[in-house]
Amino acid sequence: MDRESVRQLLDEVSGGRTSVDAALQRLRHMPFENLGFARVDVHRALRSGFCEVVLGEGKTAEQIVAISERIASGGGPLLVTRIPADVGGMLAQRFPGGVYNADARTFHMVDEEPQNKGRGEIVVVSAGTSDIPVAEEAALTAWLMGNRVERIFDVGVAGIHRLLADRTTLERAAVLVVVAGMEGALPSVVGGLVDCPIVAVPTSVGYGASFGGLAALLGMLNSCAAGVTVVNIDNGFGAGYAAALINRRHEKE
Repeated sequence: MDRESVRQLLDEVSGGRTSVDAALQRLRHMPFENLGFARVDVHRALRSGFCEVVLGEGKTAEQIVAISERIASGGGPLLVTRIPADVGGMLAQRFPGGVYNADARTFHMVDEEPQNKGRGEIVVVSAGTSDIPVAEEAALTAWLMGNRVERIFDVGVAGIHRLLADRTTLERAAVLVVVAGMEGALPSVVGGLVDCPIVAVPTSVGYGASFGGLAALLGMLNSCAAGVTVVNIDNGFGAGYAAALINRRHEKE
């Protein structure tokens, strides 16, 4: 339940179209519903502007479905991250209107196209093709939160001319999400070209001395380019969410 649905419910009660008892029934699970193995935060969209997102990693398929059913019943968008194809298929059967994204390893369902709430465009950039799963997770999250999203993939520093070919797109971005593994150099390079905030995402892509993304993380944290903020290793969801908050128009505007 989000701000708009609560406002609509209060208008219905005020106008006599919904009884007080019916309204209480619709609000009965706020602020959370205890499923035993999970306490679903059905109040989150009202507080922070976006519903609870289900991290599928570490959960059973049955737990994921049960949590997803509760979130979907609240009328908001459903987003499940870090799930394999078999769980995505199970969710697709349970929610025929939803979509499993094999690249992002996500499942999402919306009642309608997300309304644009952004000041401008979010551009998601990946250093290599192997970074696309994390980049797609970021792009999908930002789109679901109501943003126009552009993608630029496979433009790592080993062939910097590929990045420069899309300089116009980079310069028009309101926020950039830059995803890279290996040594994690790409956010610093991009940071020297643009005047907007950059959310950098280190990935676990790389050979032995990359230490599962630690080398990229440290490289990004030590960036000499101003305006680069770093999220955790492989955290595409967190990057997309942060970019959406940075880009979000204030409700009073």
